[in-house]
Amino acid sequence: MATKTGVGAELLRRAGEGDGDALGELFRQHRDRLRRMVQLRMDARLRGRLDASDVLQESYLEFSRCLADYLRNPEVPLFLWLRFITGRKLQALHRRHLGTKIRDAGREISLQQGALPQASSVTLAAQLMGRFTSPSEAAARIELQARVQEALNSMDPIDREVLALRHFEQLTNLETAQVLEIGEAAASNRFVRALKRLKKILETADP
Repeated sequence: MATKTGVGAELLRRAGEGDGDALGELFRQHRDRLRRMVQLRMDARLRGRLDASDVLQESYLEFSRCLADYLRNPEVPLFLWLRFITGRKLQALHRRHLGTKIRDAGREISLQQGALPQASSVTLAAQLMGRFTSPSEAAARIELQARVQEALNSMDPIDREVLALRHFEQLTNLETAQVLEIGEAAASNRFVRALKRLKKILETADP
């Protein structure tokens, strides 16, 4: 059972009683984290047609419709539930626009019953390049990005997902463990292992 204390509990109570201001404030508190998730997991082929705000708007409507059901049985923290319904909306948009061309994340890892699209190795590599290095020459950057993608593709799918959750979505270790339904120690160990692997590749590429 997810616990609710203090101001958060009061907002939830008010929102559950139909207070629109409280509902909006609850969503606003988590909006930036949800936006990071959407930006990380949106297929590149959709970026000219949709942006993260479109997905979040649909998620907010779902949130307002389903909050009463959540409050009757809040098995996970509110943010993880919001992340789940936002991911479900994003997955639906992928299928609507891309049809069978989009791979179902559930085939590789159980992420809340496969509701969220995977963060692709292309997207992860691009984000890592932006965070960890800035080669002065375009050719060097392209070569390094290809090596990072290769490293990501060679990882165990859960290790790669832990990296996406912890490093890019900035989930806590506990949240990551809950999302992937693994122990906290396992989540932590996988994250450290993934970081070490990528760090080794980036270090060997330094000029």
